[in-house]
Amino acid sequence: SADIGVAMGITGTDVSKESSDMVLLDDNFATIVAAVKEGRRIYDNIRKFVRYILTGNTGEIVVMLAGPLMGMPLPLLPIQILWINLVTDGVPAVALGFEEAERDVMKRPPYNPQESIFARGLGWQILVMGLIIGLLSVGTGYWFWNGGTGSNAWQTMVFTMLTFCQMAYALCVRKQTQSLFTQSWFSNPVLLLAIGVTLSLHLILIYVPFFNAVFRTTPLQPAELGICALGPLVIILISESKKLFLRRKLR
Repeated sequence: SADIGVAMGITGTDVSKESSDMVLLDDNFATIVAAVKEGRRIYDNIRKFVRYILTGNTGEIVVMLAGPLMGMPLPLLPIQILWINLVTDGVPAVALGFEEAERDVMKRPPYNPQESIFARGLGWQILVMGLIIGLLSVGTGYWFWNGGTGSNAWQTMVFTMLTFCQMAYALCVRKQTQSLFTQSWFSNPVLLLAIGVTLSLHLILIYVPFFNAVFRTTPLQPAELGICALGPLVIILISESKKLFLRRKLR
């Protein structure tokens, strides 16, 4: 009734090795445990990749749909959307693949191998968080656009808020139930480097005159940048509340 057949690579017969799905080259049953742990880690990281990428894409869709419905001009220019898809989405998403296994990875029961990758609420999490990120971004832009702060300043606010919120969300999706404040921040240095590089490049886009002309951005005042920094706090608060609920539910 096993899902796969396992044979010994050293002492096993040729018949058993030919008919099995897995061959233990070292004849050590502990290798099976290590393989299961690594497989679960890889699968978890694939789900984190999908969750982060599609949440960001959902946020962009919300921004592009809600903006015109609210009477605003185009919230994001094509070149800004391209930048978000290539850098803001892509770089941290790839870095999530280096995330270590979660603490309870070998304590949880196995999942149904036939389940969808969006199972166990992943699809709803993508939609809800994407909606929140999108509304935060377009709402900030609408506030500044309606207040008459300048034709480009509000658009840069949308661009910046969307980027900052996605960077915060990249940190939140590292663990499914473990709090952001109890996990090791340096267990995945690749992700920290990716977030640091992405934020640095974004600041270059909005403060270097050459890139202002290319990406149609406007340098933000410290107060405006500070408002954009409040968005990630909202994302972290919502994510931490959800994790707290899941931890209590699993007790």
